[in-house]
Amino acid sequence: MCVLSKIKSDSTDQGASANFAPMYRSILRPLLYRMDPEKAHYFATGWLERFHQLGLLNSPLAPSFTSKNPKQAREVFGLKFPNPVGLAAGFDKDAKWIDPLSALGFGFIEIGTVTPLAQPGNPKPRLFRLTADEALINRMGFNNDGVDAALERITKAQCKVPLGGNIGKNKVTPNEEAPSDYLKSFIKLYDHVDYFAVNVSSPNTPGLRELQGKDELKKIFDGLFEHRAKQSVKRPVLLKIAPDLNEDQLNDIIALVGEMEIDGLIATNTTLDRTGLRSPKVLAEEAGGLSGVPVRKKSTAVIKHIHQASNGSIPIIGVGGIHRPEDALEKLEAGASLVQLYTGFIYEGPGLIKSINDKL
Repeated sequence: MCVLSKIKSDSTDQGASANFAPMYRSILRPLLYRMDPEKAHYFATGWLERFHQLGLLNSPLAPSFTSKNPKQAREVFGLKFPNPVGLAAGFDKDAKWIDPLSALGFGFIEIGTVTPLAQPGNPKPRLFRLTADEALINRMGFNNDGVDAALERITKAQCKVPLGGNIGKNKVTPNEEAPSDYLKSFIKLYDHVDYFAVNVSSPNTPGLRELQGKDELKKIFDGLFEHRAKQSVKRPVLLKIAPDLNEDQLNDIIALVGEMEIDGLIATNTTLDRTGLRSPKVLAEEAGGLSGVPVRKKSTAVIKHIHQASNGSIPIIGVGGIHRPEDALEKLEAGASLVQLYTGFIYEGPGLIKSINDKL
């Protein structure tokens, strides 16, 4: 659990938030969009870290991002969240920016995907903007410094919101040995995160989505739950799924959640579907997972199916195409208990967090 500094809220909060959003869209975003997407990511997070070190994220900028209202608090899978808007995995793969990100008003943060060993990921370029579609395509390939490096940074973090650990397997690990990879990271992070997300749904590690089958998932979760049973604290363990599963596959996963008492689902990861894109064909056909506005309806449909087929018994974190407060409400009304941002956070800026919470 991280510790978020107290932020004073006053009558100027709404105006500050309203003023920041146009500034981001008219000044900051065009500046970032002149850069290669991956370089822009590290440029932006570098300045975010500097602002945090200077105390600027506590005052005077805090009212632009944070919205303090006790009615926004949620309790889901045994954890208390100050608000339901979280940061999805993939933005802070290596747990480098936990404190500054939590100061932006997120109700929880999910780091990763982390793997047991460091790996460089896929060759660059591997991140592409589809501005006409308000979307991204990425084929990062679980680039990260490894679980030990992430653990070292997590132990130094000071934020106070729930922290999730998204875990995956190394590219060189064959699928039959995947349960061992997930267990290694699970054991090392167990005492340092509040919940886990098992990622078997990224399209950018060869063969990974084959682990979404019922038999393969059971092998992974058997190992994790065997270790968890020996611990004094029961950490929630969630499964992150793809938006491209058919109803039979979703029903298998719903059955497995009930059978193994998996604590919840994260719906959804990126999609391989390219239907209806307006961006130039050469860009739209880049290999990788598509995120942003084009995945919104697919993600919401998956959430709705899981919620209805399970009679609302499965806690769901909804993610995919949330660019406006109405998109978050759509996910919650479909059956999600919490939501996460990634691509919408990049397109709309930090003001989106407060805008959603204010709408709620």
